[in-house]
Amino acid sequence: MTATTAVEAGLLACHACGLIHRPPAAAHGAVCARCGSSLHFRKPDSLSRTWALLIASWVLIVPANVLPVMKTGSLFGSEKDTIFSGVVYLWTSGSWPLALILFTASIAVPFGKLAALTFLLVSVQQGSAWARRERTRLYRVLEFVGRWSMIDIYVAAMLTALVQFGSLMNIQAGSGAIAFGTVVVLTMFAAESFDPRLIWDPVEKKRG
Repeated sequence: MTATTAVEAGLLACHACGLIHRPPAAAHGAVCARCGSSLHFRKPDSLSRTWALLIASWVLIVPANVLPVMKTGSLFGSEKDTIFSGVVYLWTSGSWPLALILFTASIAVPFGKLAALTFLLVSVQQGSAWARRERTRLYRVLEFVGRWSMIDIYVAAMLTALVQFGSLMNIQAGSGAIAFGTVVVLTMFAAESFDPRLIWDPVEKKRG
């Protein structure tokens, strides 16, 4: 079975609203007839922008997991917790379902997303035609699960807002939470910058 790409059919989809167009041969300067967005056969500088955001995410994910995400102060002293120490505490205290959720959303998902994006970028740059459909599905999964990796930041923010007892007890978000939130935002932008249509470009090159 041979696959026909949109470029071969002379079709172009709007990045913003998804409307299909049949632009002239030179699509430079063309705009969407429905929403007015600029039209491109491929996202401009997709690989370079995605690599820049991805490398920054790999750098920041280290302090995000090493530095404390939450600082708790009370009459009995203060305590600093990292993401992993929070997982361990929940597990040892018997709240293993919450520990699994926190581990999955805050450790497994971010690292898995970074690894998957790295794999997609390397495979595209090498011009691989292997498992194109599966790699496209992998990208769609990354888009879907990206927002759920902020769960521990939501918890820290809620505790900071709700658990304030003046001089008795207070909870503050740590520097690790800032680094982790930045990683999540950068990976979301990296996934958005990546153009999954690049996965199918080797089909055209092979035919040409």
